[in-house]
Amino acid sequence: QVQLAESGGGLVQAGGSLRLSCAASGRILEIYYMGWFRQAPGKEREFVATVHWTGRDIYYADSLKGRFTISRDSAKNMVHLQMNSLKPEDTAVYYCATAPAWARDGMSDNDYNYWGQGTQVTVSS
Repeated sequence: QVQLAESGGGLVQAGGSLRLSCAASGRILEIYYMGWFRQAPGKEREFVATVHWTGRDIYYADSLKGRFTISRDSAKNMVHLQMNSLKPEDTAVYYCATAPAWARDGMSDNDYNYWGQGTQVTVSS
């Protein structure tokens, strides 16, 4: 199994920034993609960004390109999500997840088999 621990959520004013981190432990060698999803109240979970464990591929949700940046620290088995110019509509619980070798492209939650507990991000107007 893979265990995931997110950190870095909180309350921020619109226009501000937050950096989320996710630390993976356990069966690290099973990880092919490590990504972020979010779920706002009353909405379905949506893809945010993902990075291949080797760093060769990075994908973002089109609506978030330019504001969010995903990065990985393979030495520490961590992935970070830098979120800038935050908007109230970015308010959600953000989940870190990992996908194994059979993942298609890492942009669907169906690709992921391990999930973190989530961290709340609240952007005030």
